[in-house]
Amino acid sequence: MTYDNVLVNKEEKTAVITINRPESLNALNAKTIEELSIVFGELEADSTIRVIVLTGSGEKSFVAGADIKEFSDFNQEKAEQLARNGQNILFNKIENLSKPVIAAINGFALGGGLELAMACHIRYASENARLGLPEVTLGLIPGYGGTQRLPKLVGKGMANEMIFSAKMIPAQKAKEIGLVNEVYPADQLLLKTKELAQMIANNSPMAIGKAIKATNLSDTDKGFETEMTYFGELFEMDDKREGVSAFLEKRKPVF
Repeated sequence: MTYDNVLVNKEEKTAVITINRPESLNALNAKTIEELSIVFGELEADSTIRVIVLTGSGEKSFVAGADIKEFSDFNQEKAEQLARNGQNILFNKIENLSKPVIAAINGFALGGGLELAMACHIRYASENARLGLPEVTLGLIPGYGGTQRLPKLVGKGMANEMIFSAKMIPAQKAKEIGLVNEVYPADQLLLKTKELAQMIANNSPMAIGKAIKATNLSDTDKGFETEMTYFGELFEMDDKREGVSAFLEKRKPVF
């Protein structure tokens, strides 16, 4: 299937999704969100794909934010529905996907763009990346999970500082506070992200799927119980038998 605003490239066990609206710095509009939702659903169902990389086209921007022109005249009901719909069909979908999603942040990640990156399981950034949540400069607050996911990643105090001030921070600062995992020169970002994707793809997809679910519950009272349950369930699965056999036979497992 072809899309207007999204490109998909499959390489071995990894799929690279590129948001392709360079003329608007890859800003998220309704159509792009819908297309991304469809693509993620298709890739989750594709048994040949184990890891997904998400990036933006061009050298300037991952996603520069939401397309403000689309909602500038919305009333309360429409605005709330916009946020709820985006969370349900895309942001929560990514966070709860059974396959790891790595954001390759290749420039500006602002507003909805940073929220999109935060919904991913891992974030790598280029040295020229700039990250921020500028919504309060519009008289708004983040509407795609920014007030919820940012404190979990960087702590409440730093999250408040970023949200209240609306300032952009450079990639290295983002790494220092735990917002991104690693920072690379722009021309190495995708290569390094794919290298990580390949390392992950070689591991047990069954175990990784369970790990995602358990980790997503780490800040709830269900976290420990879920971990113990999944730990036990995996003992009945083929991947555990292959992994343990490979270890005992001193060979690499084939999952």
